[in-house]
Amino acid sequence: MSDHFFVVTGGPGAGKTSLITELARRGFHTIPETGRAVIREEMARGGDALPWADRMAYAERMLERDLRAYEDAQALSSPVIFDRGTPDILGYLTLCGLPVPPHVAAAAKATRYNARIFLAPFWDDIFTQDAERKQTRAEAEATGAVMRDTYTALGYEITELPRTDIVTRADFVCAQRVN
Repeated sequence: MSDHFFVVTGGPGAGKTSLITELARRGFHTIPETGRAVIREEMARGGDALPWADRMAYAERMLERDLRAYEDAQALSSPVIFDRGTPDILGYLTLCGLPVPPHVAAAAKATRYNARIFLAPFWDDIFTQDAERKQTRAEAEATGAVMRDTYTALGYEITELPRTDIVTRADFVCAQRVN
């Protein structure tokens, strides 16, 4: 387990990336969400490893990137904040009703983060859709619930983020002794 690796998870549009950006501004090492990067790359090259096309290929691409980011972060001794972790892929496949390949389940168990996971709960007031985030409000809420269940099943302790402004959210995370 990497005690200095912290994950922020939850459904889309719950303020995860905004929080990660604020924590980076405060000097934390941060790892961006791989899902959006995969979407951008696939759209740019006309690929179909997309959540609205080939979901399994999309999950595999995210897993490759997440494992590489996890490995690269091993060289860092100070806290690292991840915008989603490898267990999110397990949750994604579950949410989509797709079978979880054994190597995905094994990766979710092997890439251990700090026992405390930060969950950004669904928050209707800030939820928006865009070209890369096409989920409905109901899908976003369901995603948050699946991520809670997935991380809990893997033995993580869930700390729910308050529904408040980004600065206060970042203060909350820092108060949880992540630095």
